[in-house]
Order: sequence, then C-alpha cells, then structure tokens
Amino acid sequence: MATMTVRNLPDDVHRALRVRAAAHGRSTEAEVRDILEAAVKPAQRLRMGDALTRLGRDLGLTNADVEAIEQGRDRTPADPTGFDE
Repeated sequence: MATMTVRNLPDDVHRALRVRAAAHGRSTEAEVRDILEAAVKPAQRLRMGDALTRLGRDLGLTNADVEAIEQGRDRTPADPTGFDE
C-alpha cells in the first residue's frame, strides 16, 4: 500500500477531521482514507462490466446469441502495418 503525507494542513481542518473521526469511532487516519476513497471511487460510478451486463439483459441476449457472435467472428490475424510505400 502507498503512503501519503499531507503538508500545510490548516489547524482547523485537522481539528475538524479529528472530530469527524471520533464521531465515526475511528482514527483520524482511517477517516481521511474513507473520505479520499469516497471522493475518488463514488458508489454511483459507472462500472463497465455492470453496464455491459445490464445492456445484454435489456436486449435479451442469450448464451446462444453470444456463441453465434463468437462463431461469426473473423479470427484471421491482421497483416502487420507496413511503413514502406
């Protein structure tokens, strides 16, 4: 796990973090981790796998449909890109 140092944190912000952490029954460090995680990984974020699953269900795709798509796919390797004219 990574370690992070926050410099020049105003005293009133540090105090508010300590109060908030105490209200949640955890350390100030654990509170900061929770705040940062909520900020960068919000619960309502789009998860690609979930979105694709929902799309497939909305369209009514079945395993047979997916197998048909796989069978129709061209598996011939692509020619490498040439740089000569």
